[in-house]
Amino acid sequence: MSSTLLPDEKILIIDFGSQYTQLIARRIREMQVFSEIVPCSLPITELTAQKPSGIILSGGPASVYQKDAPLYDKTLFSLSVPVMGICYGMQLICHLMGGKVAQSSHREYGRARLKIQDAGDIFQSITEETEVWMSHGDKIDSLPDGFEAIAYTHNSPAAAIRDPKRKIYGLQFHPEVVHTVEGGGILKNFVYTVCGCKPSWNMGVFLTEAEQKIKERVGNGQAISAISGGVDSSVASVLVQRAIGQRLHCIFVDNGLLRKNEAERVMETFQKNLGLNVRLVDASAEFLSKLSGVTDPEKKRKIIGETFITVFERESKAIQGISFLVQGTLYPDVIESVSQKGPSAKIKTHHNVGGLPERMHLALIEPLRLLFKDEVRKLGAELKMPSVILDRHPFPGPGLAVRILGEVTPERLTRLREADAIVEEEIRAANLYQSIWQVFAVYLPIQSVGVMGDERTYDNAIAIRAVTSKDGMTADWARIPHEVLQAISTRITNEVQGVNRVVYDISSKPPSTIEWE
Repeated sequence: MSSTLLPDEKILIIDFGSQYTQLIARRIREMQVFSEIVPCSLPITELTAQKPSGIILSGGPASVYQKDAPLYDKTLFSLSVPVMGICYGMQLICHLMGGKVAQSSHREYGRARLKIQDAGDIFQSITEETEVWMSHGDKIDSLPDGFEAIAYTHNSPAAAIRDPKRKIYGLQFHPEVVHTVEGGGILKNFVYTVCGCKPSWNMGVFLTEAEQKIKERVGNGQAISAISGGVDSSVASVLVQRAIGQRLHCIFVDNGLLRKNEAERVMETFQKNLGLNVRLVDASAEFLSKLSGVTDPEKKRKIIGETFITVFERESKAIQGISFLVQGTLYPDVIESVSQKGPSAKIKTHHNVGGLPERMHLALIEPLRLLFKDEVRKLGAELKMPSVILDRHPFPGPGLAVRILGEVTPERLTRLREADAIVEEEIRAANLYQSIWQVFAVYLPIQSVGVMGDERTYDNAIAIRAVTSKDGMTADWARIPHEVLQAISTRITNEVQGVNRVVYDISSKPPSTIEWE
């Protein structure tokens, strides 16, 4: 379905494995221009079929002169489509077009002062000397024919290059990161001025197009949706219901891994505020039985995924005439789960990519597959959904199972639910919930000595995880005031039996992930 929702103007980003590739897409989306990441293995014929307005070659960890370095068909440069290479992408342009790239004796990493020699096109309105972010160990020894250097740094005589006739550009630095002070302006110059794109990509346009495409595809058929109460599945379901009405049947599976009183609250919201055609299925005993004794994180995810499929398939058989399955898959899910999108590592299995459609012989509808999380919330606002859903922090598909290190047991779930409820209550009371991307408790099966009253204890620990982020692709730990952390710690150790220690996670993503498992 995603291909039918692509707008006429788009920037394609060819991924060569950079940790910043997703940031490029985000920055361009923020300009209200659609962007999409494609793998460097994508055949040139498939790329040209998408008729991009411009193409960006991402950075990457390889060196172009290495054996098995990711390359691309150099026909790309004769398509009469503007191209910009970033870091590895710039070096690849030089390598493929007859220039020379070699290892540098002075590796350049971190902030650098860029001095602009030509203030035209991509450097329009950019300060003559500006701060940029470098991350490379190679250098351009000689430029291909037709190219000229248009900016330099102390260690890079060709920090930015251009072939004005073919509209091909190269940047040795990363304009997509916040450390490049005027990076957004440089990207805007490429997207607006060079590629000629207009700021026409927004959720209002997306909603109109998506609703029409869903109607056309489903026709008079019926669809089924698995909803969790989270933003993604809720927005996807409300969007599809808007298109096909009560022919969408929603199933909410209580897997026993939800937060405190969550099933009741979610069902009330779905039925009262959203008017969804939804049925609750309590399968908690089935899930917990299969998780008994399991400690490996990936095995837990796999068991939960497989059990969900079994339960969902069983329940769906009671509904006649279902031809379509709705899933709330987001763009970051696709990027992280499908390593074929470039030479990037697969981080972990995502529960909502694959499995059900093939087994149930249903056509898949993924109306959010092209969107980042903040765009989904904007779409939900266009759908006039309540803030209790849209402002809810992300919650993993496997639920509390991946917030309990080691085996999942009823006792551990009870302790974690109580601790997690305290965390949310105190964060909301301090008016911090909206400014934090995600905050939650993690159960650590690590016993330590403590003292309660006059007695020695030997109990478990709770970790608090709180991060700030824009789309979950990168995150920083939240600077929660000490008095709020103190209130959380005091309440947990007083109110949650079997816990005598609370710790605060100050790890960023990367190198850590947001969830602990």
